Amino acid sequence: MNSLSRNSKASILLATVALLAPGSAFAQSADDRSDIIVTGQQEAEAASLAVNLSEAPEGPEVEGIISARSADRLQITADDGTRTVIAFTDATEIKATKGLLGLGRKALGSEALLNGLPVSVDTVQVGSELVASKINLRNSDLKTANMIHNGTAQGFAEQTAATEALRSRVSDIDQYNVKGTTNVHFDTGKAVLSARGKADLCATAAAAEEMNNALLLVVGYTDSTGDYEYNQQLSEKRASRVVNYIQQNCGWKPYRMLTPTGMSEADPLDSNDTASGKAQNRRVAVNILVSKGLDGL
Repeated sequence: MNSLSRNSKASILLATVALLAPGSAFAQSADDRSDIIVTGQQEAEAASLAVNLSEAPEGPEVEGIISARSADRLQITADDGTRTVIAFTDATEIKATKGLLGLGRKALGSEALLNGLPVSVDTVQVGSELVASKINLRNSDLKTANMIHNGTAQGFAEQTAATEALRSRVSDIDQYNVKGTTNVHFDTGKAVLSARGKADLCATAAAAEEMNNALLLVVGYTDSTGDYEYNQQLSEKRASRVVNYIQQNCGWKPYRMLTPTGMSEADPLDSNDTASGKAQNRRVAVNILVSKGLDGL
């Protein structure tokens, strides 16, 4: 099997953690209890994973970067972008090596399996699922991953990179699944949040926090009152007001927010020919999004 070069590992490590480190839109915690499920791969029952791994048929050796994980599954992304989901159990050996000759092997717990960590995994086949019998990693890679995980200088760099990566994705909105939309409404010509609107925003942020890899996209709208230039500015002001409130009062992290957008009087929910219709259209829509590539992780 071809091994990853040291430079390749380092660059992939930093790039992957930039998108998947704690606090980012694509982060996953080791404490996340939901299983990783990839299309076409069935979730193994707990009983099937309790077998003696030494008696199971040998599977392929998988090498790459941990790009996502849950309580008992890892997603490994190889150099060519191939992603493989592998389960692990209490019987899985996790060991780190140090030195050029791989000397000084040290047994580790599953808490060492951090996102962005380069690993080499020996697997066995259990039913339709691959299960790790051994997971090997380098002590130096683990040290780097821990530094980033704990918010050192590399951690601040990854946060900046994550913010830019997320903002660039707003133009590719069809790559996301919309998990829910909350509309908050405004008085004519105003961008002032009502008490109900504030409560709805924090409830939406709390709901999104319960979803893995969720982002928020905020879009402002107006009714047909006023000219285009005025309405465009008003819709942008409303969107910005909502973003500020969610970040400052609801605890939502800025790097989990896609760039807010003002859409003037486009996409009305109701007719602008009636007062009630206009009231529905004077709104900001807060959309909970999950990338299609990460949905279900």
